[in-house]
Amino acid sequence: MVPHLVTALTGPINELEQRILESTPVIERWFRLEWMEHTPPFYSSVDVRNAGFKLAPVDTNLYPGGWNHLTPEMLPLAVQAAMAAIEKICPEAKNLLLVPENTTDSFYLSNLATLQQIFYMAGLNVRVGSLSNDITEPVTKELPGGGSIVLEPLLRSKRRLGLKNFDPCTILLNNDLSAGVPGILEDLHEQYLLPPLHAGWATRRKSTHFKAYEEVAKRFGKLLGMDHWLIHPMFSQCGEVDFNEAHGLECVRSHADALLTKVRRKYKEYGINEKPFVVVKADNGTGGMGIMTVRDAKDIDALSPQARARMATAQGGRAVSEVLIQEGVLTHERINSAVAEPVVYMMDRYVVGGFYRIHADRGVDENLNAPGSSFVPLAFEQSAQLPQPGAKPGASVPNRFYMYGVIGRLAMLAASYELEATDPEAENYD
Repeated sequence: MVPHLVTALTGPINELEQRILESTPVIERWFRLEWMEHTPPFYSSVDVRNAGFKLAPVDTNLYPGGWNHLTPEMLPLAVQAAMAAIEKICPEAKNLLLVPENTTDSFYLSNLATLQQIFYMAGLNVRVGSLSNDITEPVTKELPGGGSIVLEPLLRSKRRLGLKNFDPCTILLNNDLSAGVPGILEDLHEQYLLPPLHAGWATRRKSTHFKAYEEVAKRFGKLLGMDHWLIHPMFSQCGEVDFNEAHGLECVRSHADALLTKVRRKYKEYGINEKPFVVVKADNGTGGMGIMTVRDAKDIDALSPQARARMATAQGGRAVSEVLIQEGVLTHERINSAVAEPVVYMMDRYVVGGFYRIHADRGVDENLNAPGSSFVPLAFEQSAQLPQPGAKPGASVPNRFYMYGVIGRLAMLAASYELEATDPEAENYD
């Protein structure tokens, strides 16, 4: 069931893996204590890159789609996690309203159907309420793999959101709010809205997330007595950028140059014979738009008008005015000779599964979240939390998954720090 990985396992990651496996009780206790102090995001997915010498998250999504790529074997884990998550928030819950993206893409709707199934199996009545003005009565959409899903028009009263004859305790957003926060979702003080509105791309910034992740990685590195760079992509940020008009590109170029210098220094320290690169991406938004790989800072000065136009627009047609400049992490994962990266799925504080995103036309230093990518489902053999006893580091698939699960949970913990710090209703920002 699990794809065979061809992974370049050079020294440091093997040492890192060994250290993590030996430190499992310490790590699990550390996570347990962290979750006593912090609330995990309701659900999340993390894109992980494995360079052989380094393993790090490159993106954390707080409104994950793609649940339909998980295998049936993973669903019991997801159902258990869903039950735990709902129990904490609204123990008496019986109705859950799922609010999706404004799209009728059949694969996205399959993702909704899987989410609906997970929460139904967790003991909830689940219905889907669409934000689209085109949905004025219940509409049944057929799904590619058989089955169907019903989209219904949302009804808003003064303080509550629901559907006709359906009053939910909890509203689960599967819409990342890239286009802004619709008024219909505001001021719902009597219901639980998950994730909170400030987790959406209307206000969230990747640079804020990775600043929180750097803090988490440093603390984790100290716990294990290792260099946190092995699990952390260095980064910087530029605001007030206009790619179409070529304004602010000097900031991008100088930050890219400084970051490439830092990465070269690290590569030299670890004896890594690879060409460093950085990735410039929109500081908010997802969907693989507004992203480019930079191997030399001079490349930014030489951007063609077409390349600038591609960088100028993010998901939903929004203009890109702030960018994250992130240390590029190679991927040495391969599936059927195509470049691959694992995506780890979590609900509440639990790893519930994942898949490999693969792209036959992309290189080891390029973004794989792009048109033409496909997905290979994977099951976390046994449990994601349990490496196989007595297994040699790097030798067995569960070890690799345990590592992915640790990195995914570190990114999830960073997201909880980030959401606490940016909560507009919090009394302080410390």
